[in-house]
Amino acid sequence: MMEKIRLGEHWYILATASSTDERRRVLKHNNTFAVFDLFGDAHSIGPRGAGLYRGDTCFLSRQELLIEGIRPLFLNSNVKDDSGLFIIELMNPDLYPAGGSHIEKGTLHIFRAKLLWDDACYEHVRVVNYGLEAVEITLSMAFGADYSDIFEVRGFQRGRRGEPLAPEVGAQEVLLGYRGLDGTLRKTRIRCDPAPSALSADQADFRIALPPKGEAHCYVSTHCLPDGAERTPSAPHYKAAYTRIETEVARLASGRCRIATSDPMFNSWLDRSMADLQMLTTALPQGPYPYAGLPWYATTFGRDGILTAREFLWIDPGLARGVLAFLAANQATGHDPARDAEPGKILHEARSGELAALDEIPFRRYYGTVDATPLFIGLAGAYYERTGDLDFIRTIWSNIRQALHWIDHYGDRDGDGFVEYARHTDQGLAQQGWKDSHDSVFHADGRLAEAPIALCEVQGYVYDARLQAARLARLLREPALAQELERQAQQLKQKFNQAFWCEPIGSYALALDGEKRQCAVAASNAGHALWSDIAEPHYARRVADRLLREDSFCGWGVRTLASREVRYNPMAYHNGSVWPHDNALIADGLARYGFTGKAMAVFAGLREASLFMDQHRMPELFCGFEQRPGEGPTLYPVACSPQAWSAAAVFYLLQACLGLSFDPEKQEIRFRNPQLPAFLDSVTISNLAIGNGSVDLGLQRYPNNVGVNLLRKEGKAEVVIVA
Repeated sequence: MMEKIRLGEHWYILATASSTDERRRVLKHNNTFAVFDLFGDAHSIGPRGAGLYRGDTCFLSRQELLIEGIRPLFLNSNVKDDSGLFIIELMNPDLYPAGGSHIEKGTLHIFRAKLLWDDACYEHVRVVNYGLEAVEITLSMAFGADYSDIFEVRGFQRGRRGEPLAPEVGAQEVLLGYRGLDGTLRKTRIRCDPAPSALSADQADFRIALPPKGEAHCYVSTHCLPDGAERTPSAPHYKAAYTRIETEVARLASGRCRIATSDPMFNSWLDRSMADLQMLTTALPQGPYPYAGLPWYATTFGRDGILTAREFLWIDPGLARGVLAFLAANQATGHDPARDAEPGKILHEARSGELAALDEIPFRRYYGTVDATPLFIGLAGAYYERTGDLDFIRTIWSNIRQALHWIDHYGDRDGDGFVEYARHTDQGLAQQGWKDSHDSVFHADGRLAEAPIALCEVQGYVYDARLQAARLARLLREPALAQELERQAQQLKQKFNQAFWCEPIGSYALALDGEKRQCAVAASNAGHALWSDIAEPHYARRVADRLLREDSFCGWGVRTLASREVRYNPMAYHNGSVWPHDNALIADGLARYGFTGKAMAVFAGLREASLFMDQHRMPELFCGFEQRPGEGPTLYPVACSPQAWSAAAVFYLLQACLGLSFDPEKQEIRFRNPQLPAFLDSVTISNLAIGNGSVDLGLQRYPNNVGVNLLRKEGKAEVVIVA
């Protein structure tokens, strides 16, 4: 999920400057998100993409707090896990106010708190005088809005833009506006409380007099009006917005499974991941949907949503239900070559900005992904296995049938039994698997593979989809379909192991090109063949060994590409980097075949990496350099952080090692040969639901096994340990 800005034949996120040179803080609520620097500001010299966005449009491109026209000195900042509240602490530099006395640095403490709610950013600024003398200062908030489309922020060059509107300045508020070439009127309303001493089109000045130990409070709210319509906000003030957030967080937490462990640092990773998933999840008409990542992918992606929901399924199956419902509602119904759409195909990406509306980019509704369709079916089956919710499956059964039809009639382009891809126009993505960089699929000598391309992992996804659909078909009393799907699955498994096994690399080939030649390249894709169960056991053992060899496993995790391959580059997006979600799927695949020790090695590597990450947040990816003593992993310059499937990875890693599964028909929670990595002595899982029951469990690691203790039981729920 990378290439988007068109240069020649390819789409890229332009990396003109590193985003790791200045750490950023991100906030999100439903369709609104914000990117700030550590000071709580957004400006041209801060993190790339800084500002307040609604959908794909930047409604506030500049916001900067100044004291006497100077930037305050930084003390600390953080986003609270439980509420998404961004707290910033600052102090004054040495100040020499006009007509006043010198104010020594550190005399004034400046507290900022920012939060998002209902298409608005609310901010509270408190200034406290810790000096012995009274002071009088001017606190200023500078602002501006350029209404850039997110693709412009990422580097897209436009020939012309819409029309900025004349600012409207009142006593307490400023209204900025822009009429796009798509005819849409977008406005930003900035409100101040109390009324500023001076207010202009780009700055609010608050004149503040403070006695010793005195304090003053200012509130600034920035409202995004995506259609230009004036509306009464549901939270008219910072305090009301904060109360609503606290209520929402408490509601979500009350019904969700919770995890605590003996390792405080691992708990920090868990808590940050849970908070990030909560932040990234957006309430859509069909249900909750995890937006892919911030800042570049704050929208619905099919593949990302499906895999995030799959990783998080044992914690909260409601997320999977929302993903399935949304993707079913947006399934392609006809042919549209410009969008790589075919009947039954599952959405890749949806965009809502000005460029998408004008079709200057092809991603308004884009279907150029080969794997989302089988993964959609697989998630439906996994959702049923977790919940037993056959009534919901009935509501999307026609969509599952259409997805199966796409696999057979459009996915398998030449009737050879494998699902391949090739874009319909040169506007589409050249590579349409999860590694969608233009150079991610190639032969051993470095030559790029020619389409149509059959990826290794996609065949496994199709195998799993057919088996999952077969089980659902039987439950829905379509035994003939179930039998045919099982026959197709077994035939595919046999053909896959014959065609994709590559003895020279001791693993499955990365892909077959348009001439059915193997791309004899050792890549992490082969690990997904274990995750889908398509690998024969004797090959699975060799793949497991290959993935943990030093040229593939860098110490932090499994690289996307082994270091001995010709296109290996530890700084490349897909050709040598480490992706947490990729590793989580690999770990689950290793555990499925009984290689739980190897799965725990992957788990331990990522846990070690989390210790070095800002706020313990696992980014989209990081560089694949070899682990060195006393040093952390090397960050990737334009990685999204947070990223949904990276945030969900920790939960899937834990599930893999515990061998945790569910049987809703028997209302059983099952642990198959549970194990815990050395850094976890104990784990407590609270409110783990099955059917109408729930349990609290205590897990204790011993030298040769893991003990599972029932701490609480409510309703009909059984815990079963499978040897």
